[in-house]
Amino acid sequence: MIVAEKLTRKYGDFTAVEDVSFTIAAGEIVGLLGHNGAGKTTIMKMLTGFLEPTAGSISIDGHDIETERGAVQSLIGYLPENCPVYSDMSVVDFLDYAAELKGVSEAERPARLREAVLSTGLTEKATAVISSLSRGYRQRVGVAQALLHKPKIVILDEPTNGLDPSQIKHMRVLIKSLAERATVIISTHILQEVQAVCDRVLIVHRGRLALDSTLEDLHKGRRLRMVTNGAPEAVQPLIASVDGALRLDSLPGEAGAHAYSLDLNAHTPEEFAPKIARLINEKGLDLIALYPEQRDLEAVFADITSNEASDREVAHA
Repeated sequence: MIVAEKLTRKYGDFTAVEDVSFTIAAGEIVGLLGHNGAGKTTIMKMLTGFLEPTAGSISIDGHDIETERGAVQSLIGYLPENCPVYSDMSVVDFLDYAAELKGVSEAERPARLREAVLSTGLTEKATAVISSLSRGYRQRVGVAQALLHKPKIVILDEPTNGLDPSQIKHMRVLIKSLAERATVIISTHILQEVQAVCDRVLIVHRGRLALDSTLEDLHKGRRLRMVTNGAPEAVQPLIASVDGALRLDSLPGEAGAHAYSLDLNAHTPEEFAPKIARLINEKGLDLIALYPEQRDLEAVFADITSNEASDREVAHA
């Protein structure tokens, strides 16, 4: 559905996005996560054709965005950051105007407007002037205009920014419902939003893609937690002798026991654990515990944004 290859965008001497590549399949809900200024909005603008890459290419549903920009944009419903709408218009008038701009025929417009208003919970506010609406309702108007032409791809830049908890809950439900008929990309700096609605996360750090993983794989991780009576001087050489071990960190233990966290390389914990168990037993040590270490998105994000090495390579969880 979406293929981005080696996307780069420069502003003079400043590189906002550098060498970013990813593929997104139809029906996925993907979170583009990063701190403010990480390059998320620049990537969004390149995907929607509002900004040309300095280098790299984008293909959407088989269309090259450089040569078929109009065809690509007709497939996309886009909510930019800060939800730009005409505040002096009523909700229904604005949506009617937006539908005309998107090429929705006059005969189809009433049904499309009705569907967009219902799906975004705007029925009671349909005739209200947009300037009189709360931030949450204005955000819903922005989403409604993105849905009018039944796009295959919906791109939402900071869709919950400034919303209260009840509005955020409604937006999450709406985003999940959108995925029943479209591919959804959400740009956000809020970890909870990715965890709540996304199947997959792309973490952008300082303009580079630092991680591309499904949340399921991310939670599985590639780390083992081990507790044994073996001291570090005995355990470290054992681990170093096994192909696939990346790093062994000592953790606080209890009396008579030593705890370790083991980063794995290409192996999964299920593949690696039996090797570790055999080595510990063969050495005559007691293996007290050995299990996969669970890592949440918050921990992974903290590691990436504090690790300078992540500026240079993609981490696959």
